[in-house]
Amino acid sequence: MIWNHPPSVLLLQWLARGSLKQNLLQAIRLWVELRQFYGAEPARLPLPDEFTYADWRDAFFSSSHPKSDVKPTRHDRQCPCAKVTAAWLFGDDLRWTQQDWETALHNPESAAVIKLRSHQLERALKVHDAWDANFHTMLVETRLFAVTRRTLSHDLKTLVDIHWLRQVGQSYQRVSEFPVHPSSADPFEDESQLAATNLDFLTQPDLAAIAYNLAHTVNGQRRFFVHLEYVVPLEKIDRVDEWQHQLRELWQHPTVPPIQLAYRGAGHATATSVIVYPVCIYYYQRGPYLCAWGTVPDTASSGASTPIDWRNYRLDRIEALTVLSWDTAQIDPLLTSAHRAGTLPVPEDVQTAMEDAWGFDYYQSAEQLLLRFDREWDDRYIQGTIRHSTFRPITHTKAGQLIRRHLLGEARETTLQVWRSRSTDDAYYQAWYRHHDPNVHQRLRAWRPRVEVLLPWDLRQRMMAEATAEWQMYHENNN
Repeated sequence: MIWNHPPSVLLLQWLARGSLKQNLLQAIRLWVELRQFYGAEPARLPLPDEFTYADWRDAFFSSSHPKSDVKPTRHDRQCPCAKVTAAWLFGDDLRWTQQDWETALHNPESAAVIKLRSHQLERALKVHDAWDANFHTMLVETRLFAVTRRTLSHDLKTLVDIHWLRQVGQSYQRVSEFPVHPSSADPFEDESQLAATNLDFLTQPDLAAIAYNLAHTVNGQRRFFVHLEYVVPLEKIDRVDEWQHQLRELWQHPTVPPIQLAYRGAGHATATSVIVYPVCIYYYQRGPYLCAWGTVPDTASSGASTPIDWRNYRLDRIEALTVLSWDTAQIDPLLTSAHRAGTLPVPEDVQTAMEDAWGFDYYQSAEQLLLRFDREWDDRYIQGTIRHSTFRPITHTKAGQLIRRHLLGEARETTLQVWRSRSTDDAYYQAWYRHHDPNVHQRLRAWRPRVEVLLPWDLRQRMMAEATAEWQMYHENNN
């Protein structure tokens, strides 16, 4: 079998298994490695039927390439680790030029679905975090394979995960049948095809890979189902569809206009009017939300100054949506200034903030969270699971250090006394979370009574008050 597809943006998006902005360089490496395993000469490497990482490394790199887990220096001009990204993307053996690639990148239909722009590529191609506004310079300066052994080993394991290689013990085998993948060399596929194959909207890369591989029936039967908690009432589904349609139409404009919302939040008897810049729709936990930047509902109806900030607006709670023009007098000057300066936020800003701390209220301050679980609960349900990138286990000693660092006075002494009284066999986890985020609070409530909040102090007091009220409610009913 011969596989020799050019590095179209669509194919790289599929290989990225998530955010192409964050995983671009790995996606390009995976494309190169697929050509080494399945391409025609001279790209294909001479490898045995079963090969190890060392076999692949020795067949690919020069003999002086480091075998330890260090980033290779420019040790040999002839070693592949000396080649920059552009040399791999636009090599002489490809009928694919940089102009072809950038044309595909800026194609309006592709960009609308893949949500990728050249300034994002510049960030993805940074060299040692040094910013260079020239995208072409980044292509020339970035050495694609100047990475550690661990990174390269991870590439091979990723190819196993997406079914391009089979793992046999510590060795690898080529597959006899290619997995379903974007195979067209034409970068100008119609939008419906792109939408069917691009799964970047699934923020969990593993789920995106599962959905892609099982999106179609297998031997005539559907084998993949997703059940989401969806709280939007049936009588408001048409309203949600209408807002989604209107927003999609707005986002297709070369200049996205601001909008005015009549929004009635949870527990509010009347709607509040806000003027915002719509950024993206995010499905989180129970329903779809509009992530928008502008005046906030807390102060918009009070007559006080209206700060500009992010807020999430659940679509079924939007009662009216009015499109404005940028010269509307009521628009806050800060919002207008950002429009004129070309600094309005983009969807990636939301995703970046979501990665910084646990919770959907990404505009709230980040607080240190310290949790304790009993050993049995941790063994069964917590360890080895993914809650957030900042959620990780720590030692009993480290937990005490965090308490000393983040608390003062009586609160510190009280919490330290609690910490000392707990078993050293218990499991401790730390994370950064969004203060007052209701989604994190709900998760903590679901873990009761097997979880104890140690930090922050105000959240611990809130959990204690809730647990006390809950006990009193059951106790009174039993009597």
